[in-house]
Amino acid sequence: MTVALHPQRTRALLMLVVATLFWGLSFPVIKSVLLLHDQLFGEAGTWFSTLYTVAPRFLLASIILMFWLGPGFWRVTVGERKQGVIMGLFSTAGMFFQNDGLQYTAASTSAFLTQFYAILIPIWLAIRSRRNPGGRVWLSSLLVLAGVAILGRFDWTAMHLGRGEWETLLASGFFMGQILWLEKKEFSANRPLQLTLVMFATQTVLFWIAAFATAPSLGALMVPWTSGTWLALTLVLAVVCTVGAYFLMNTWQPKITAIEAGLVYCVEPIFGTVMAWYLPAIISTWAGIHYANESASWMLFVGGGLITAANVLIQLRPPAKN
Repeated sequence: MTVALHPQRTRALLMLVVATLFWGLSFPVIKSVLLLHDQLFGEAGTWFSTLYTVAPRFLLASIILMFWLGPGFWRVTVGERKQGVIMGLFSTAGMFFQNDGLQYTAASTSAFLTQFYAILIPIWLAIRSRRNPGGRVWLSSLLVLAGVAILGRFDWTAMHLGRGEWETLLASGFFMGQILWLEKKEFSANRPLQLTLVMFATQTVLFWIAAFATAPSLGALMVPWTSGTWLALTLVLAVVCTVGAYFLMNTWQPKITAIEAGLVYCVEPIFGTVMAWYLPAIISTWAGIHYANESASWMLFVGGGLITAANVLIQLRPPAKN
């Protein structure tokens, strides 16, 4: 059977690669913000520190989109509201666990483990259609498990991964839900900018409620806004890694299949890892934090290579959109 390809498929693939570049940048930047929080907040708690990497980011991103859309920004359809809220819920959970996990694992490790959804998507689709996913999926799953064990330094005696690795894998499951909801045909008429604004607004509300609930004091909520360094890093996250990346995702992913998108998103950890090799030292010098460049260890190459190979193997024959 011939696979029906969207006429803008090639451009969509290229635009999603740019989105992965923006997301790859977010890993060392978020790690830097978390380290900066240690100086600004002291003993405020890891959950509040995590929430304050995302609550301001999505607030600023929402404001930017409101100005972009103009006075009629609030005019959204029922479909845009429904899809945006549900995607926002999935993304909120994924962002929280991914950002919290970054406090306990390296940025490069987090970037590779986040791609676990590339394996979860075809498995989920196979379960939903009640069919065996096939040998390619099972082989890819074994490769991913091996890669996860290596990257997460799995303790075979205690039989456990670290908190950062588990949280990142959990985050990947929520990101899978976000990707699958973006592909739903019932929302094909939704406008990307309006959809993205609803998604960001949902995350903004949830993250700020949680930030207020976990803040050690009301004054702690204001402290970072007085730091020029924190503001600059947060603006990078809001403008480039949030507005830029998600607008590209929400605009171009619907033009390809979810499995194809999962393959393209496999490029993200490569960008993230390369940036983690040289950006930390640059940011540290400027921000006054202690964040050393990551090194290219054999575990990173082998573990990351296994995960990337598994993702490519499972998606060599992308199915047509249903």
